[in-house]
Amino acid sequence: MIIEPVLTEVSFAAGLAAFGDRTAVCVDGQAVSYSELADRVDAAARSLGTVRRLVALEADNSLPSLVVYLAALSAGHPLLILPTGGGRAAESLVAAYDPDVLARVEGGDAVLEERREGTRHALHPELALLVSTSGSTGSPKLVRLSGDAVQANAAAIAEYLQLRPEDRAATTLPLSYCYGMSVVNSHLSVGATVVLTDLSVVDPCFWDLVRTERVTSFAAVPYTFELLERAGFADMDLPSLRYITQAGGRLDPDRVRAYAQLGRRRGWDLFVMYGQTEATARMAYLPPDVAAEHPQAVGIPIPGGQFRLAEVPGLDERELVYSGPNVMLGYAETPADLELGRTVTELHTGDLARRTAEGLYEIVGRRSRFVKIVGLRVDLGQVERILADLGMAAAAAGQDGRVVAAVESAAGESGHGLALIAKTVAQEVGVPRPAIHLHPVAAIPRLGNGKPDYPAILALHDSSAESSTGGGPADAPDDVRGIYADVLELEDIGDADTFVSLGGDSLSYVAASVRLERALGDLPRDWHLLPVGELERARTAAAVPDAAADPGAAGPVRAMVQKWRNRLLAPMETGIVLRAVAIVFIISTHIRLFSWEGMAHVLLAVAGFNFARFQLNGPPGARLRRQLRTIARVVVPSVAVIGFAFAVTDSYTWANVFLLNTVLGPEGWTDYSRFWFVEILVHILLGLAALLAIPKVGRAERRWPLAFPLALFGADLLLRFRIIDLPYPGQGPVLWLFALGWAAAVSRTLRARAAVTALAVLTIPGAFDDGYRNATILAGFLALLWLPTLPVPRALHRITGLLASASLYAYVTHWLVYPLFDQTSKALAVAVSLAVGIGYWAIATRAMNAAERWLRALRERPRDAQNI
Repeated sequence: MIIEPVLTEVSFAAGLAAFGDRTAVCVDGQAVSYSELADRVDAAARSLGTVRRLVALEADNSLPSLVVYLAALSAGHPLLILPTGGGRAAESLVAAYDPDVLARVEGGDAVLEERREGTRHALHPELALLVSTSGSTGSPKLVRLSGDAVQANAAAIAEYLQLRPEDRAATTLPLSYCYGMSVVNSHLSVGATVVLTDLSVVDPCFWDLVRTERVTSFAAVPYTFELLERAGFADMDLPSLRYITQAGGRLDPDRVRAYAQLGRRRGWDLFVMYGQTEATARMAYLPPDVAAEHPQAVGIPIPGGQFRLAEVPGLDERELVYSGPNVMLGYAETPADLELGRTVTELHTGDLARRTAEGLYEIVGRRSRFVKIVGLRVDLGQVERILADLGMAAAAAGQDGRVVAAVESAAGESGHGLALIAKTVAQEVGVPRPAIHLHPVAAIPRLGNGKPDYPAILALHDSSAESSTGGGPADAPDDVRGIYADVLELEDIGDADTFVSLGGDSLSYVAASVRLERALGDLPRDWHLLPVGELERARTAAAVPDAAADPGAAGPVRAMVQKWRNRLLAPMETGIVLRAVAIVFIISTHIRLFSWEGMAHVLLAVAGFNFARFQLNGPPGARLRRQLRTIARVVVPSVAVIGFAFAVTDSYTWANVFLLNTVLGPEGWTDYSRFWFVEILVHILLGLAALLAIPKVGRAERRWPLAFPLALFGADLLLRFRIIDLPYPGQGPVLWLFALGWAAAVSRTLRARAAVTALAVLTIPGAFDDGYRNATILAGFLALLWLPTLPVPRALHRITGLLASASLYAYVTHWLVYPLFDQTSKALAVAVSLAVGIGYWAIATRAMNAAERWLRALRERPRDAQNI
C-alpha cells in the first residue's frame, strides 16, 4: 500500500496567535505582539492565494520580510529564499526556478509580484523551503527542506538552548542565511522575542540596542569574534546577556576556550554549534560546561539526532554521518526536482571525524573537495567544470582561503589572459578575485595512476609567488638624472630642474630617496628642492674619500666601531621609516596579530609634512596642478579597489566608492568606515587645493609659511575641544594633526621647532582616551619634527622603501586580502596583505604613469601641428 504524503504546515508559523500579547518582534523601538504578528501573517497568507504556489523572497532583517516568510510557511507555500538585496545571484535563481510569486521589501513595505495566478510547478506536499547551500548562493543547486524538518530543528535548538518566553535574540545574521533563519525559528517556536536589526557588533548603537531591549543572546560566526574584540566586548557590562551561539565555520580552539572562560566570569554561556544547510541548520552542539576543556570538539548530536562514523575507502579516518528529522528531503537542481519526495534519509557530511572518550565528536578533516573562502564553501569540482565550459582542461586544488588551478595551455602561451578568466571563475563561485589563482602549464601534473597531483598543483602557486620576489633590475641607473627619469618616467631633465619641479610628490619621493641614498650616501634635508646639477656634484664628491673624515684618526677601537656601524646601519628619512612601520602596525592591528593603535594618525601628520614639502613650491598655477595630480594619485587607485570591493562583496556602499562615507554614512564606527583615512586625506587635500587657489589665501600662505598651518591647527582645535560644536562625522576632527605635520616641515629654526613641540605636547596627549595611542602619536610626530633620519639596517632598506611606497595601496587592499588567510595564520595574513599592496603599487603606478604620458602627448600634439 502506498501512503500519500500529507501536506503539513509549519507549526510555529501557523500558531503564533497562541502566545497572545507577548512581544514577538522588536524593531525600530516598537514592539509587535504575537497576536498582531499573527494578524499580519494571516493577511499576507491571504495575499499569496489559496492555490499552493512557489514563492521567492528576497529575505532581509525587516518586519515585512519576516511576515512574508512566516506567511508562506504557515500557508504551505514552498518558499525559495533569495539572497539579501537581490542582485545577480537572486536573478539567476529566479531565472532557473521561475517562481509564481516574487516578494521583496521596497520602501518599508512588502511588495508581491504575482507572475501568474496559479502555479506552473508540480510541488511535493512536504516541500516547505528551498535554501542555497553554504557558498553556492546563486547556484541552481538548492536544499529541499520539509515543514517537519524546519519545525523539528527549531524545537531541538530551543530544547538544548533551554529557550524560554523571556528570551530576546538580536538578529546579527541575515534571515537569508540558514543560521540566521534558525535563530528566528527557534525563538518564535517558544514565544520568545526577536529583535530585528542590521547593526554590526562593532557599531556602538548595536550595544545600546542590546541594553535597551534587554537582549539575552546573539549569534556569531568566526569572523564575529574578531569584531567583538575590536569593539571591546570583553569589558562591556551586559547584564541581560544569557548566552552566545557560534556556528558558520570552525572557531579557533584557543578562542573557544577564551570566550567560554569569559562567559563563566561574566555569567553567560557560549554554545559552539555544528551544522549544515542540508540539516536545516544544526546537527550538534558543545555543552557550555565542557567548552573550555574541549574547545576543539563540535560536541554531541542535537535532541532527536544521531551520528555514526562511516568507513571511507582508502582513508584511516571515518566520515561523520547524521540522521534525524531535520535532514533535508534532497537537493533540487531544476524546477522538475520540486515534485520529488525524500531522496535522502541520512546526511553524509563530507567531514572526517572521531568520537572521544567523553562521547564528544571532533572534526579532523574533510573528505569532499571543498574549501572555505571568506566563510563560503567552494566546490573545487565546480571550478573545474566552469573552466571546462570555457574550453580549458584544468585541475583545481585548494586550501581554505584560496583556489589554485593548473590550466593546460599551448606551448609558448604567456598565460596573462588567465587574469580575465580568473575573474570570471571568481564571479561564478561568488568569492573575491584574489582567491582564485590560475597557472598555465604544458600538462596537468598527474600521479602514477593518472589522477591529478593536487599537492603539486598547490605548489604551483607557492613557486610562482617565490619567483616573483626579488630585487630590482640589475641595470637600474645610479646617477641623479637616471634615477629621476626612472622614478618619474621623464626624459628631458636639466641641471636646474628639481625633484619637485619635475612633478615629484610624496607618493614618488620614497623610491627616489632610497635610490639616491644608495648613490649619494646621506641626503641633504631639502634634497627635493636642490637642482639636479648640485646633486650630481654631491654624488661625485661622495665618491672621493675625505682624509679629514678618516675614522682611524679617532683611534682604532672607535674606528672599528664606526666601520661596523656604517656597514650594518645606514640612515633613512624619518618620514619613510614612519610610513613603512605604520602600515605594518595598522594591518597587524586590523588582523589582530597584535594591537598598536595610533599609527594611522601618525600618518596624517606625515601627510601634512609631505604636503608642505612637495605641494607648496612654484607659481600658483603649477602648485594647483601638482596638488590635483597628487589627489588623483590617491583617489584613482583607492576608488578602483573600493569599487571592486563594492562589486564583489556586500560590505560597502556607493558612499564608500565616492569616498563620502564620513559625510553620508552612519555615525560611529562600522564596516563602512574602513577607508576613513583615505576619505579624510582626500577631503583635506581637496579643501586645501581650493583654499590655496584663492589668490589672497595663497599669498598669505607664502608670506606666513609657519603661521598659516598653525592657524588651521587652531581652527580645527575649536572643533576638537567643542568650543564650536558642529556635527562632525567619521573620525572627528583630524585636520589639526595634518596641520601639525605641515608646521613641522616649515619649522626651520630651533625656536620654531620648540614652539611646535609645545603645541604637540599640549594637544596630542588628550586626543584619545587611550594613553598608549596618544603616546604613539606624540612619539611619531616628535621623531618627524626633530630627527631628519633614523638609522636602519642596510638589509632592511629595500623592504622599508617598498613598504613606504606601497603604504596607501596596502591600506586599501588589505581589507579584501587578509580574510582569505587569517583563519590559517594571522602572520601569513599580514605578510600576504603587504605583498599584495606592494604588487598593486607597482602595477597601479606604472598604469598611472603611462596614462600621464599619454595625456602629455595629447596636450603637446596641437602644438606640434602648429609648428609644422
